[in-house]
Amino acid sequence: MPQPAFFRRTYDETLTLMVEARNYLNHTERRERERAEPVVGLRMSCEAMRVTSRLTQVMAWLMVQRAVQSGELTPEQALISERRLSGFEVCLDDSFIGDASLPNGLRSLMDRSHRLFLRVARLEEMLVERVLH
Repeated sequence: MPQPAFFRRTYDETLTLMVEARNYLNHTERRERERAEPVVGLRMSCEAMRVTSRLTQVMAWLMVQRAVQSGELTPEQALISERRLSGFEVCLDDSFIGDASLPNGLRSLMDRSHRLFLRVARLEEMLVERVLH
């Protein structure tokens, strides 16, 4: 069964962002953090983990949706708490997205991962409404 267009686009966007984040965090961020003031370096580490958390949550949710589309799970099974999007307290915090002391590359990843997480949270809300009502 072909995946819905929203799924394919969101999956492709998430995977692309994950690869970009991995490359940035493995190469550029480490050097930038070493040159930064200690407090800024700590903030960079925290925000890098937040980006990773957002992308991991979104990809896990997308994999559950793929399982629903392929018939491995029912829509109701996908709604149990262990299979739903989580980590909202961490993932929704956008306090430092506009912090000019952070490198532009990291802020870009922070912003795009935040917007992606918000969009997927809205998609989940729509699916919950459709399945439960």
